[in-house]
Amino acid sequence: MTNESSTNVAERLKLGPRENVTYPIVMKYCGHCTMPIEYCEYYPEYDKCKDWLERNLPDDFERLKIEEEQAAADGTDDDKKRQKRGGKGLLRVKKKEDVPKRICVSRAARGKKKSVTVVTGLSTFDIDLKVAAKFFGTKFACGSSVTGDDEIVIQGDVKDELFDVIPEKWAEIDEDVIEDLGDQKR
Repeated sequence: MTNESSTNVAERLKLGPRENVTYPIVMKYCGHCTMPIEYCEYYPEYDKCKDWLERNLPDDFERLKIEEEQAAADGTDDDKKRQKRGGKGLLRVKKKEDVPKRICVSRAARGKKKSVTVVTGLSTFDIDLKVAAKFFGTKFACGSSVTGDDEIVIQGDVKDELFDVIPEKWAEIDEDVIEDLGDQKR
């Protein structure tokens, strides 16, 4: 009996090309979740993956749709597949709270003579903070970085210039929503 099982294992572990498999194996990836299309069903936003597949890979979408219908007919429960609690399987989407859209500009002392300008509130206007920090750094020829969830620190006192530069760069921001907080401690 051990002789039969050892030959069966040897056949399964045989190196080289397998029968009934066409080479090279071509993998198709989903444009939404960037995983192979067979794994889209485990992604938390499976409906968006389905929409992408239907638009871009209609043949594969039909094949997956047929497989889903067969699985539903077999009675396999879809809830068993999906991860329900914690882990990396769940995407944590930050819910946007209804915070007032305003930008706060302040100056903070840095040592005796030097200061930095702190800008907060740009993310309420859906502005990418890294891009904004890069823009401020090139515009004012100084260092600029993102330091918090919604905070950009610009080296130097450029607070007064920001009231003109921000509405000029981003048209959706009115000069009235920019608030001057004055000098603050960091």
